[in-house]
Amino acid sequence: MIKVARLKAQDEFILNAELIETIEETPDTVITLTSGRKLIVEESMDQVVRKIMDYRRALQGKFR
Repeated sequence: MIKVARLKAQDEFILNAELIETIEETPDTVITLTSGRKLIVEESMDQVVRKIMDYRRALQGKFR
């Protein structure tokens, strides 16, 4: 799970990183989920990718 903020709403929410299909910058960051739902977030594409990598690293460490 990663924490992101909706664009211009400043509402933070938790997103299941396993459901992310694509991330684009158009120039806003658009996250498309496996369900087809699209979310526009404040974070850059690089920031979202970094959060996903941190999340997955944390999972790996948990099961060692």
